[in-house]
Amino acid sequence: MRILYGVVGEGMGHATRSKTSLEWLLSQGHHVKVVVSNRAYGFLDKAFTASFPRTDEAREGQGAIDVIEIRGLIMRYVEGAFDEAGSVVKNVLRVPGLLAENVGAYYDDVVRWRPQCVISDFDSFAYLFAKVHGLPILSIDNQQIIQRCEIPDAAKDEDLGSFRATKAFVKAKLPGCDRYVITSFFFPEIRDKYRDKTILVPPILRKAILDAKPVPVAEAKHYLVYQTSTSDSSLIPTLESLSDQRFIVYGLNRDERIGNCTLKPFSETGFVHDLATSRGVLSNGGYSLLGEAVSLHRPVFSVPVRNQYEQLLNAWYVRELGYGAYEERIEAEPLRAFVHRTPEFAEKVAMFRHDANQRLFQALRETLDEFETRAFHDDVRRKG
Repeated sequence: MRILYGVVGEGMGHATRSKTSLEWLLSQGHHVKVVVSNRAYGFLDKAFTASFPRTDEAREGQGAIDVIEIRGLIMRYVEGAFDEAGSVVKNVLRVPGLLAENVGAYYDDVVRWRPQCVISDFDSFAYLFAKVHGLPILSIDNQQIIQRCEIPDAAKDEDLGSFRATKAFVKAKLPGCDRYVITSFFFPEIRDKYRDKTILVPPILRKAILDAKPVPVAEAKHYLVYQTSTSDSSLIPTLESLSDQRFIVYGLNRDERIGNCTLKPFSETGFVHDLATSRGVLSNGGYSLLGEAVSLHRPVFSVPVRNQYEQLLNAWYVRELGYGAYEERIEAEPLRAFVHRTPEFAEKVAMFRHDANQRLFQALRETLDEFETRAFHDDVRRKG
């Protein structure tokens, strides 16, 4: 099929998960045009453009891909917290220019290419293209869980205002898709009115994670720390206060040793190895790393970014399922308690079972078969 695939460019989680779906689509011989913004464009362009033919060069049944850069929205953070008001103002000011630039970037080209369906990983531009041209749409992301599933009252009450705002945003983002695939490490009930069009699948794992060889938590020698805020001056002293533990720290863009902390620059190979051989993971509430940690049976100490309900919900489920701890900040006493309870958390998280993306691939196969049948009948009607 000819598939228009939209990937939201804010953060890298959507891009890394979409890469796995795109690899499967190409292995099945589909032709794909990817529209993506920000850092995610460079990541996907590097992953695919040199390795696969372009869509106008490939023969039928040969996987082909074009990665097209568009301009995307920007999330603003202030002192480690999501700045909702600042992000709204900044993006509202950019919208007129974004629309004009994106029409020039890909709209005419995609119209002439005549895609048969759209897949959106929380991307609005491909979604809107599908709506304008009457194409079927498959949504793949983790955010839809907030809108389409039954969220426990206790989780809502952690920050009811943020829950309501996030739910309203997610509901308005990609309404009326033909199918929704939600990727998650926790599995609440799907709301009755959405059951027919929604499926939950385990975390979408990149090949490096699937190929990792985790050691038993009891034999591990260090904790992995992922910190995205370079302005947090209390992190290293807090970790140093647990002098009998060893920490490997990523995200600070430094390469040095400070007491019991080893700071490393990012390397996918190194990061995956350190994750798979860790006693546990200290991170924010971002879905990608939490999903990888749970899938590799690593206990989690989660400190969600303030004002980000999605991260709060992930951390709440980490605690609720017994996979680890949910705290508002990294401090010595809660961290000592987490270290003490690591064997208990490890026993719980070891019960999680991943399926090597097989439910995702099955959902893709069934949905695209349905879309292809619909496209065939539409072509027959047009020719008739």
